[in-house]
Amino acid sequence: MDCIEFSSESPYELLLKAAFLIPTSHYFLGVLFLLCVFLYHFVEIHFFQDLFTAFRGQPVSLTFNHSSELYQEVVSKCKILHGRYLSTPWLCSPHIQTAFLQFFGRAPVCNYRRQIFRTSDGGTIALDWLTNADVKKPAVERFDGFHSDDKGPIMVVIPGLTSDSDSAYIKHLAFKMAKSGWNVVVSNHRGLGGVSITSDCFYNAGWTEDARKVIDHLHTQYPQTPLFVVGTSIGANVLVKYLGEEGVNTAIVGAAAICSPWDLLIGDRFIKRRLVQRFYDRALSIGLKDYAKLHQTTWSRLADWEGIAKSRSIRDFDHHATRILANLETVDTYYRKASCTSYIGNVMVPLLCISSLDDPVCTREAIPWDECRANKNIVLATTHHGGHLAYFEGITAKSLWWVRAVEEYFRALKSSSLIHRENMQNTTVDSPLESSIDQAPYVNVREDGMITAFSNEPSGDAGSQQNEQLAEDDNAGDCVRGVNATVQQEETNATTQLDPAPKADFDAMMVPVKRCLNQLSRRSKISMWVLAYAAIITTLPILGSALPLFFKKKLRNIFSLSSPKR
Repeated sequence: MDCIEFSSESPYELLLKAAFLIPTSHYFLGVLFLLCVFLYHFVEIHFFQDLFTAFRGQPVSLTFNHSSELYQEVVSKCKILHGRYLSTPWLCSPHIQTAFLQFFGRAPVCNYRRQIFRTSDGGTIALDWLTNADVKKPAVERFDGFHSDDKGPIMVVIPGLTSDSDSAYIKHLAFKMAKSGWNVVVSNHRGLGGVSITSDCFYNAGWTEDARKVIDHLHTQYPQTPLFVVGTSIGANVLVKYLGEEGVNTAIVGAAAICSPWDLLIGDRFIKRRLVQRFYDRALSIGLKDYAKLHQTTWSRLADWEGIAKSRSIRDFDHHATRILANLETVDTYYRKASCTSYIGNVMVPLLCISSLDDPVCTREAIPWDECRANKNIVLATTHHGGHLAYFEGITAKSLWWVRAVEEYFRALKSSSLIHRENMQNTTVDSPLESSIDQAPYVNVREDGMITAFSNEPSGDAGSQQNEQLAEDDNAGDCVRGVNATVQQEETNATTQLDPAPKADFDAMMVPVKRCLNQLSRRSKISMWVLAYAAIITTLPILGSALPLFFKKKLRNIFSLSSPKR
């Protein structure tokens, strides 16, 4: 048996000698491997995930109401929204896609024609038009609108933060839609697109007045042309907030919100959470400061210019500028008031929302899944990848997936019955607090104490006028006016018609009243049982203490009566 000889050297010295024996190239490869692993997770590359799915991409997830006519008539026909999205293989990262869109973009050439729009407060907005003819010929210097013989619909684009018609993703959208026969108009924010600030009013994430004025202007100029709107990033927040504020009182027939931040307060917390998000925060703040420097004379007069110059984040800029112009106490107050999440329930226009779950700027945590599912007029499409407004696809990365999805959605919506219904603007929002008694017909209390439903049958000219007034009040939902008008109708009938109503007519009028009373009685059975149960439980302690005294007194009386007989 061989003897094991132990060296007198330290084991650490032996490890050090062994480390020196390893070639330097191996160390370089090891460091490179660790660096690649770090960058793979830091930049959120998903190449191997796409490789395991054989580069078929991830399916698009749709969130909608089960009774949504928008999905059944429009979105169900959109193959792109029911397919998969696969990003460009060499751009398989949300950060790489977003950076590539910002610095390269590969945007097509768009020959805009500019129209200057003046607002009532003295502001100036640049409207850049692009039609099918502009895609094929050079632009002219002056433009007052597209030709009246052009029957194509109008699509308004609301850009994102510090973006204008020259941004790459705006050009992708405008060129694609114009090539498909749409009249595209990009509504540049105030102070952007090469236009000076001519009033003391600036845009922000919750400023909807400019969008409202532009849409009203276009609807007035072209009343027979359907209007569609696309909002991107902050412009999507403005669009959804505007639709919620207007309800049915808007000329828009269809809309799309792309990569909306939804809740600005959640987005503010998210963009400071990780190191990579802080790069975006810093980059966006630089863009805001550059925007402020273009109009330094106005900003320095209305806001804290020294604070603006020292801003290193979006929140700093909003604290020293946006909050002051909005006349709000805190930045969080501004974020809460400007967020569009609380306006989603009142959107009455067919709206398609597209968001990416790996959006590095607008977090998935702010996506209002339940609010979108509860509204029948909204369909939410979410993808696993895509970045912020990027969505590059194909080997050459010359097209954006969301642009094709919006074009297909608007094309299907334009040919559907949703925008051709005459009563579309007269629809009302279903209120969960509305009870069945509010939906019942108006009633009239007669002089003899009987309750009858008012009759829709005219009784002379005066009766016809009263019935028309009642019909208007019924559509408005004003029960008080309806009852008062019915009482006036009974007084009018009493002076013009002396003969009492026939027995058959009275029974016919009582049918809807009996039906409503039966419905109320059926719905109130559960409440009656609950009240009875509560009454028993409440009085049980009192009855429990009183019953022994009662029976004790009864027994004493019985025994006292029976004792003499004994």
